[in-house]
Amino acid sequence: MPAPDAKSLHVLMTADAVGGVWQYALDLAGGLRNHGVRATIAVLGPAPSADQQAMAEAAGAELVATGLPLEWTASHQGEVKEASRSVAGLARQIRPDLIHLNAPALGAHGQFDVPVVAVCHSCVATWWQAVKGGPLPEDFIWRTELVRRGYAAASKLLAPTRAFAHATAEAYELPQPPVVVRNGRRALPGKTNARSEVFVFTAGRLWDEGKNFAAIDRMAARLSIPVLAAGPLQGPHGAQVEARHATPLGRLSDEGVARYLGERPIFVSTALYEPFGLAVLEAAQAGCALILSDIPTFRELWEGAALFIDPQDESAAADAVERLAQDSDARAVLGRAAKKRAEAYTVEAMSEGVLNAYRSALAGISDKFPLEGAAA
Repeated sequence: MPAPDAKSLHVLMTADAVGGVWQYALDLAGGLRNHGVRATIAVLGPAPSADQQAMAEAAGAELVATGLPLEWTASHQGEVKEASRSVAGLARQIRPDLIHLNAPALGAHGQFDVPVVAVCHSCVATWWQAVKGGPLPEDFIWRTELVRRGYAAASKLLAPTRAFAHATAEAYELPQPPVVVRNGRRALPGKTNARSEVFVFTAGRLWDEGKNFAAIDRMAARLSIPVLAAGPLQGPHGAQVEARHATPLGRLSDEGVARYLGERPIFVSTALYEPFGLAVLEAAQAGCALILSDIPTFRELWEGAALFIDPQDESAAADAVERLAQDSDARAVLGRAAKKRAEAYTVEAMSEGVLNAYRSALAGISDKFPLEGAAA
């Protein structure tokens, strides 16, 4: 049977409403819609909030709230296997042309009847290596094996950066790294209205040890300027972190984040593990000066457009922030450099790269051949 034309493609995509995958899925769905591709998003984990549902409607994506567990919150592998089979059952009902798994472990037991494109956003194996080190704990071993099987079952694997593609290939002993299609982000709504008082802003899943928010909180105790932190302090599986010195803002809507970024704060991330970093991209789009942890993904994306710090040294981080806080010209230069760099990471570029992967998977083209137009 001939492969469907892009103008008639229907994609079943998985996502969760907990972290950056949600933003990725909706931005991609909106970008693909411009190419005539229709997306149905199967949401695993907690149900989307009202503002998240409104985001999906604006992107033209149809949501299906499954109530199924996420692979990294499931208590045993049987739950993930059942989720795999449930998503495969949904696929048989709605009959898409292609499956896009943002949780590749769902491909381990899904038995899908159409090609599968899986995106390596993150995984417990590479997270553990970056954050903890040493042998995997028992409950990470079976999760890693499910991801391994999901990768093997996919027609095409994608990753958002070269650094993470190579880390993934090494962790799973892949014959070659996933194809790199860098993430994009639609610019957040809002106006630029810089505060007269400088402040630090950070955002993300603050409870995640990989984000290393504890270092930012300790850094805040050393600073003469306020540190504001957007995002949840408690995760869906019981993980939590305290904000003793930084000011927690809780989870903000896109508009809420845009209001703070529009004031041109110094954006700081001390992440130990970040396969891409959508919050950094949002800050760069707003023209914020960036101070980032010196990890391979941030170097790859932001070299020459950010200051880099040792994520484990909050004293040095505080010194870098204080120097930048006292130098408005340096902040402006860094902000302009970040905004210029962000122009390369667009939703359109991401959508074209993903669409090429779809076409390749549908045509049965081997991964031995590079995708036309894929980001390098």
